[in-house]
Amino acid sequence: MADLGVEVAYAGPEGQAVVRLAVPEGATAWEAVTLALPQLPPGVRPDQSRLGIFGKKVASGHVLGQGDRVEIYRALTLDPMEARRRRAAR
Repeated sequence: MADLGVEVAYAGPEGQAVVRLAVPEGATAWEAVTLALPQLPPGVRPDQSRLGIFGKKVASGHVLGQGDRVEIYRALTLDPMEARRRRAAR
């Protein structure tokens, strides 16, 4: 089996990081996140239900392909509708 080149990306208040990894064929999105965790900013706590690949949400068990970029999403700090109401009120 050959290794696949993938990236794991995170951006948040803790910092930003893009970690390049070589994972075995058949590796899942969550496995890649787990491998990248030591290289992510301190304090990052990924959630298995908040992962995506190139902007599209995927399950943690999604099998990766060559060149995939796994993105770790954060929980929303403010409901989008509430943010819109606040902007409109100004």
